Formats: sequence, C-alpha cells, structure tokens
Amino acid sequence: MSPRACPAGYEHFVIGRAEAVAVPDLVPLVREVVANSTLYDWARGRPDAQALAGRQPAYAVPLPTGDGGMVVRHNRHGGLLGGITGDRFLYPTRAPLEFDLSGRLAQAGVPTPPMLAYVVYRSGWFARSDVVTRRVVPGEDLVTRLATNDHSRVAECLDFTATLLATIARAGARHEDLNAKNVLIGSIQAILLDVDRVTFGHEPACALALNLDRLERSLHKLRARSMVQVSDGALATLRATATARL
Repeated sequence: MSPRACPAGYEHFVIGRAEAVAVPDLVPLVREVVANSTLYDWARGRPDAQALAGRQPAYAVPLPTGDGGMVVRHNRHGGLLGGITGDRFLYPTRAPLEFDLSGRLAQAGVPTPPMLAYVVYRSGWFARSDVVTRRVVPGEDLVTRLATNDHSRVAECLDFTATLLATIARAGARHEDLNAKNVLIGSIQAILLDVDRVTFGHEPACALALNLDRLERSLHKLRARSMVQVSDGALATLRATATARL
C-alpha cells in the first residue's frame, strides 16, 4: 500500500508493522493505540464498550471528538474457510477493498455507514485487519427487528429493506453475503453493512433477484430457529415491493 492508494479525505501512515488509513480526527488515537495494541483489543477492553452481535462481536465506543460513536470490527473469514484461516488474510486483507466498495456504494446512493479507519497488521504474506465505521443511532439489525409479533413493525422494516434492495440493484451491485445481520434498520431507512462481499457490474434485475434469494435464505434459516417472526406472505410482499421500486 502507498499513500497514493489512500482514499481522498483520509491519511495513510505506518506504525511499526501496521499500516493504517484514517480520517484526520482519528489519526492521533489510532497512532497511540496501535503502538501498543490493536484497535479491536483496545475497543473490547474499554469499560464503556457495547458489544454488537455478529460472526464475531464488534464493539461500539464513543468517538474521541465527542460527536457520536464508532464501531470497531475485526475481520475474519466465515463458513468452512473460517475454521482454517480464522482471521488471517493474504496481505493487504479485504479492508482496503471494503473502503473502495463503501465509497462506490455511497456514490450510487446506497446507504452504508461511513468508513472512518482501518488498520492492517502484517505478518509475512498474511495479515489481520480491523475496520472502523461510524455508528448509526438509532439502529437495530433486521434479525432484532423481526423478532417480534408486532405486524406493523415488521411491515415497516421490510418496507425499508425493499427500498434498500432496489437501490443496491440499481447500482448493479450484488452482496454475496447478504444476510439479515447485514441489514441495519434505522429511523427512516435500511442501511447495508459489511460491504466487502459486494461486487458490481450486474444487470439490475439479476442483482435484485440474487440479493433477494440470498436474504430470503437467511430469513428462512432464522425462522426455522424461531429467531424471527416473518411469514411467507410478508416475504412475498418484500419481493414484490423491491421489484416494483427497481
């Protein structure tokens, strides 16, 4: 990685064997933390940290500027690969790609939390990485919102989700890991999370169908485990509404 690869509005710097990209306001904090630890371990150890459920917990902590919060996430593989490689990726990991994809999605009008920083901890050909995004408040993931018998609440969050799916598809984007944990429901819209598995260049109708299929598989699995309350009729409405908004 070189400073020329640094996204506009961010700073690139090196701390020992770690490389970082951060918004200017976070540079002093990242330098201080990474000199002795990792961002993820630092966030996890803070007494004011709030654990957020996921494949591996992310931690929400206050921004040092006092204007909101940030979420610190440690990247790791999922599925079968996760049991073999864990959190090790080929250098430079997927963190720089996630920054690029987030920027492209934002330019296309897809709501996703602003990226604040990432750090890559290099070890030979491999590396580990932490990613920092701005926290969206109020916000709950789709699983939490659907764990209710409140039909009006379910209908609202699925309506937000339909708009999000249509917006993603209009951008020609496919999220290959689009599960219910990767959709955050805010006060006025649904927001896409964990965008490092997004690919572009798809025909919109095809992208919509693929994203809908992937999300519905996730919801069916969660429903089988009694983790969400969503009917087949509600899922059919989600598909019809997203298609109509494409």
